[in-house]
Amino acid sequence: MKVIPRDPAFDSTRRSSDFLLPLDTPPMEAKAADAIPEGDGWQYERKWDGFRCLAFRQDDAVELRAKSGKPLGRYFPELVATLKELPSRRFVVDGEIVISVDGKFSFDALQMRLHPAESRIRKLSAETPARIVLFDMLCDEHGTVWLARTLKKRRAILEAFVASANRRNIVLSHCTRDVKEARSWLGDAGHGATDGVVAKRLDGPYQPGVRAMVKVKRLRSADCVVGGFRYLSNSPQVGSLLLGLYNEAGKLDHVGFTSTIAKEDRAELTRKLEAMREPPGFTGKAPGGPSRWSTESSGEWEPVRPELVVEVRFDHVTGDRFRHGTKFLRWRPDKAPEQCTFEQIA
Repeated sequence: MKVIPRDPAFDSTRRSSDFLLPLDTPPMEAKAADAIPEGDGWQYERKWDGFRCLAFRQDDAVELRAKSGKPLGRYFPELVATLKELPSRRFVVDGEIVISVDGKFSFDALQMRLHPAESRIRKLSAETPARIVLFDMLCDEHGTVWLARTLKKRRAILEAFVASANRRNIVLSHCTRDVKEARSWLGDAGHGATDGVVAKRLDGPYQPGVRAMVKVKRLRSADCVVGGFRYLSNSPQVGSLLLGLYNEAGKLDHVGFTSTIAKEDRAELTRKLEAMREPPGFTGKAPGGPSRWSTESSGEWEPVRPELVVEVRFDHVTGDRFRHGTKFLRWRPDKAPEQCTFEQIA
């Protein structure tokens, strides 16, 4: 989950009427599916793992808006500057902000930008400049609103826009109509810049806020050691299991959590885990305290003896850690904890 903090000192004072579309226009979204749709009339794109962003320009005014509607421009001044330099003096485009570090896309670098200190943001923007990967055109330089037009027509306008921009940090998202190529992308997803495939109808309009696209993620499973747990908020029952994998040095590193525990199982599981409480739980990297990025409700956790093994399903790995919460699949009493290594998610 990507959380954009509210920063009252930098809230936009520009009016929606200053732009071709209201600044609170939500991006078109996608509904999840288990398989890539096939047949005629589909366009496939990689599902980028960054910050979704609508970029608005009207003369010298540029606004970057997150999917939540919150302003992003303060955190990516280099993108604002580039968009102001373009020959097109008005437009609205849809894309994803990404950052590359040492040749690899880094979500952690994106999160570091959401910082209260402007000096820190300026420093990071110079050291690790962001790019915006564009995949749709909502309004063009002539003031034409393209929402009701087909994707096929919008794509042609977008391609011309990116070509005329000719900037290294404005990138066109590659697309294909070949489902076999899309499947190969799905096989590569889960590490780095992409975490799946998005399918769009070529004859479809742009529908703000509507799940009119289809997204398919690569879902994999791993056997993990339970190194600790957290209680539910304001409850004496377990809320989430803290998961670990053994590194090359034989230390148990915290890699994520799972909270998909059946309600009817919580009481018995709580008793079992409380009887196993014993520090340190994790002998390598341990869970940190709460942060503004965390999707886990509490920073306090209880260590347990690393004896239980659970199989979980995950969709993305970043920095040797599951990006999102995982889905509990089953207990693995047949598996020794020492067998749960990072090789499973390499």
